[in-house]
Amino acid sequence: MFRLPKPARSGRSSVALSLLAASTMLTPLAALAQSGEKPITLDELVVSPTGVPTPAREIASSVTVVTSKEIERQQRRTLPQALAAVPGLKIVQIGGPGGQTSVFMRGTNSNHVKVLIDGIEANDPSTPNRSFDFGSMLTADIERIEVLRGPQSGLYGANALGGVISITTKRGDGPPKVTASVEAGSHGTFNQSAGFSGGDSRFNYAFNVAHMRSDSTDSVPSKLIRPGVRVKPDAYDAYTYSGRLGVALSDTLSLNWVGRYTDGQFLSTYDMGFPGQPTPFRSRSNYAQAFTRGEVVWDPLGGRFVNRFGVSYSHQDRGYRSPNAFGQLGLPTENLGERVKFDWRGDLELARGHSLIMGLQYERERLDTPSLTASNGNKGAFLEYQANIADSFFLAANVRHDHNDSYGDHTTYRIAPAYIIPQTGTKLKASYGTGFKPPTLAELFIDYRPGFNFFGNPDLKPEKSRGWDIGFEQPLFDDRFRFGATWFHNDIDDLIVTNLTRDSYANVGRATTKGVEAFATLELTSQFKVRGDYTFTLAKDEVSRWELLRRPRHKASLTASWMPMEKLTLSATLIYVSSRMDGNRDFSISRLRAPGAAIVNLAAEYKVDARYTVFGRVDNLFDRRWENPTGFLVPGLGAFGGIRMSL
Repeated sequence: MFRLPKPARSGRSSVALSLLAASTMLTPLAALAQSGEKPITLDELVVSPTGVPTPAREIASSVTVVTSKEIERQQRRTLPQALAAVPGLKIVQIGGPGGQTSVFMRGTNSNHVKVLIDGIEANDPSTPNRSFDFGSMLTADIERIEVLRGPQSGLYGANALGGVISITTKRGDGPPKVTASVEAGSHGTFNQSAGFSGGDSRFNYAFNVAHMRSDSTDSVPSKLIRPGVRVKPDAYDAYTYSGRLGVALSDTLSLNWVGRYTDGQFLSTYDMGFPGQPTPFRSRSNYAQAFTRGEVVWDPLGGRFVNRFGVSYSHQDRGYRSPNAFGQLGLPTENLGERVKFDWRGDLELARGHSLIMGLQYERERLDTPSLTASNGNKGAFLEYQANIADSFFLAANVRHDHNDSYGDHTTYRIAPAYIIPQTGTKLKASYGTGFKPPTLAELFIDYRPGFNFFGNPDLKPEKSRGWDIGFEQPLFDDRFRFGATWFHNDIDDLIVTNLTRDSYANVGRATTKGVEAFATLELTSQFKVRGDYTFTLAKDEVSRWELLRRPRHKASLTASWMPMEKLTLSATLIYVSSRMDGNRDFSISRLRAPGAAIVNLAAEYKVDARYTVFGRVDNLFDRRWENPTGFLVPGLGAFGGIRMSL
């Protein structure tokens, strides 16, 4: 069996890329092909299921990886676009690019997904439900996205009832390189990006800047616009600046740093009255997000016991201004969320194929709004055992204990075994885990008075989940064809809901989500590849016995890529979402059946030479005027083109 070499003993790269970076240097495949030998296929490495780079074949958890090559080939400019075809996810975006975006994973709530950017928790403490707005993130500097499904609190702690989305940005490697791109097209789109990166065995660096502008996206269905009213389109303008540094001070000690800052503005149609009516005026949402993390890596035993000491900080500032009856914008409403986190993690190799991962964490989050300033702290400790027995049986098991200043103690765990049948290559996998989401600072402490007489509840308990899945994967024809399926089930208790009889929040909700995720991949030739995914989800409120809103039962996607010649790459994506229950635009109608739709996107790129690539794409090829959510149109037919440079 071919194995990757161990990473440099100095711990020069971060955990998410320590082995991935090594794999990019193993490129003698062309030489093997010329010599007539069969190329060696390297197992894809994933990090999020266990916290350490592990071959995907050894993982029992359901995880989907979206790479920078896929993002570039399909020309996905925002995070919601990059996640659209991932199984088990339902993406809901209010308006055009930059509009507030929620992700529902395996039928759980949108605030049950924990989001990490280079290991920094990005869930916003200033929002009422501590969710992450996916619509604000651009993809220019993203190296890979790992979507880990199922309860994951045993390793990741709070906010991981549905799963984890872990985003890793690009790391510098090799000689100094300058990249740049420019793109223009429909809906008033004008995008640019630039990057500078490089690195060697002792020092690596990467700096990126990206700008996206889209100032003419129609999002209001014509049936909702009153005669004589002219509604302005949505407009979005955002800049993202990011950097990443790594330095090896010695063979045993290294330092890593990442930083990211986004400044954006979104203009959208303002509704007035109840039921709401779209007006000619637009509201304005501004946001400024800053994420940074510093890390010391100490490796005293040549890779046998790697220690990481880190500190992370996030600052998310959101402002909203609504117009009055004359269209003049009022004073802004500001909401600030901050989080500081200190952590240590040790990766101990007990023996060949057996390792122990342990960690300690302390974090404090703060909320600052016009009506309240509040903060809360949490201490956590976790332990994980990972085993590879005879290269056919694999196990990852973890347990974690958290102590929170407001709600006390909570223990979670997860176990995920997998077995590969040597004779057929069939992979059998299963997992069982628990998750929890603590009440937010807003739910605990904010009192909406005078006027609403609605109060926070400091006695709230965490929401809890128990979930399992079981599945298989089967490779055929030397792994040119692979298919599989996973059955999943989640029970969620103590959901925090609005209790109008008490004018407050209460833990009285219960929900069940279950379904199937199935896939098939086909590599007809090295130039032509196809992948199909299908997800069936049934999500119900166990109190009312109604289906949960915005969870379609059926979702399917089909992605194909083809290189008809060496310099030309073509790709196509079909995404189908079935009908689902939803409310109307202002929820004056709280339940209605919303239709589904199928969206087709095409993309092409041509490498002029080693330095320049021209590209173009068509989104929503058949101009489907689909509302997702109800009352908000997805962008219609759009054509875009540009040029990319690499020096």
